[in-house]
Amino acid sequence: MPILRAWRPQILSVLRIVTALVFLEFGTAKLLGFPYSEMLSNLPRFSIFWIAGIVEIIGAPLLLLGLFTGPVAFLLSGEMAIAYFWIHLPNDFFPLRNGGIEAILFCFIFLYIAAAGPGAWSVDGLLARRRDPDNER
Repeated sequence: MPILRAWRPQILSVLRIVTALVFLEFGTAKLLGFPYSEMLSNLPRFSIFWIAGIVEIIGAPLLLLGLFTGPVAFLLSGEMAIAYFWIHLPNDFFPLRNGGIEAILFCFIFLYIAAAGPGAWSVDGLLARRRDPDNER
């Protein structure tokens, strides 16, 4: 649709921002107990889930701001791929039955963001424009 094509950089930013906000909830639930989730509460320190929470609580705000977007999104994509293959896939092949829908969606959204860039509204874009004012990302 031509009208949406004109807004592609802004829509990419909205996708990045909303995804980061939703993803941040997983990290805060694991490490801070907010929002409370019985499944994610009382995780043992230095367990794989606790370490994932650290990655999420650092990576999500960076992604939200659009800072180091490519490497952060790629790292988070890898985290979600590992989560899917280690935690969900052994339970069942189908994501609907193994509880891995979020892991798959986050994995591929983050992979797309790593490839497509941060969009129009990001710290990365702001820094690039400051370095090269003639470049209108």
